[in-house]
Amino acid sequence: MAATETTVAESCAAAKRATRAIATASTEAKNAALETSARLLEERSEEILEANAGDLADERAAGLTDALRDRLRLTPDRVTAMAEGVRVVAALDNPVGEELERKTLSSGLDLTKVRVPLGVVAVVYEARPNVTIDCAALTVKSGNAIVLRGSSYAERSNATLAAIVREALAEAGLPEDVVLSLGGGGHEELAELATQEGLVDLLIPRGGEGLKAAIKKVATVPVMYAAAGNCHVYVHAEADPEMARRIAVNAKVQRPGVCNAAETLLIDAALADRVAPAVLADLSAAGVELVGDERARAVAGEVEVGPASEKDWDSEYLGLKMAVAVVDGIEEAIDHVNCHGTGHSEAIVTDDSDAAEIFVSGVDAAAIYVNASTRFTDGFEYGMGAEIGNSTQKLHARGPIGMRELTTFKYVARGDGQIRE
Repeated sequence: MAATETTVAESCAAAKRATRAIATASTEAKNAALETSARLLEERSEEILEANAGDLADERAAGLTDALRDRLRLTPDRVTAMAEGVRVVAALDNPVGEELERKTLSSGLDLTKVRVPLGVVAVVYEARPNVTIDCAALTVKSGNAIVLRGSSYAERSNATLAAIVREALAEAGLPEDVVLSLGGGGHEELAELATQEGLVDLLIPRGGEGLKAAIKKVATVPVMYAAAGNCHVYVHAEADPEMARRIAVNAKVQRPGVCNAAETLLIDAALADRVAPAVLADLSAAGVELVGDERARAVAGEVEVGPASEKDWDSEYLGLKMAVAVVDGIEEAIDHVNCHGTGHSEAIVTDDSDAAEIFVSGVDAAAIYVNASTRFTDGFEYGMGAEIGNSTQKLHARGPIGMRELTTFKYVARGDGQIRE
């Protein structure tokens, strides 16, 4: 069983003891653990799905929204996708030991800057069990140990998945405690994890603003927030109307319960009369509840658009609801995005390359899309194999948190007896 019976401190200490072995493990050993993990995921798909069905049936999951239940639910295809993601991570170059810089100093010292693991990474996350596998794969390949703390309503799924990786680690001759799962404890456990100075080198909370606020109150270890995604699609005055329709609908509807789904649609006043009725009709037909400002409601045609409140502009719905506003030009659109967005993913639809560059340079976000859906902000789509989350911070990583974002560096100086005068 992967969920430990030990305290948070004991689990973090066990992970810390495992760091030396995983930090110095060969690429072959780490890849062997990952390949075995992928194989076991496929071989034990039925066991995984049974555990997940138990989570979905549990009373703890009864009050979840449809979007959160979708994030919790595993299917045969999703298990297969997890295994494929692990294999992609295994196929990537090992980042540990990568030489970033090299030079000879005036003293004659040969100075190199090399990539090294962080140590113990702790991840707190909510509904999605696939995060267990993504996090484990990335930390193993990047030479780190990980302490996983998922939600209580995914406890069976997370425990089963973590146990598979631990078995694979042991088979590859690596310590099982490279991957540890805490189960889904309460706020006291969360606070304890966030204060394990000397044991936890980086804490990554992956969830909404409530989780972010709770961590901020207590954390004494370094934190990198994989936070909420209040994402926008801006339809510029020079947009192709059909492209705008495709992108807006995909960004909202393709999977509405994830952080890179669009929550607000901004339409330039210059073409709102021509574009808004069709785009809003497509969204409404897809089941999206629409709310908007007075100008958006006025150009909606026969589509029902309710009045938007001030709260709507700052909301991450994670479901089939979207706010719509009409804006007077690109500068107003940029101001709206920077005021209300969370710095995650933002998109502009335009045929004007100058306008695109103004948007790209003016919007403060981890990922900017020109004529593409926000749904592409994803470690797998970016060629990272997987991700631990999407950082909306600027230090030390931004955007999808992949293997290289789980490393730091050290300087190594080699000499032949130099002393400083």
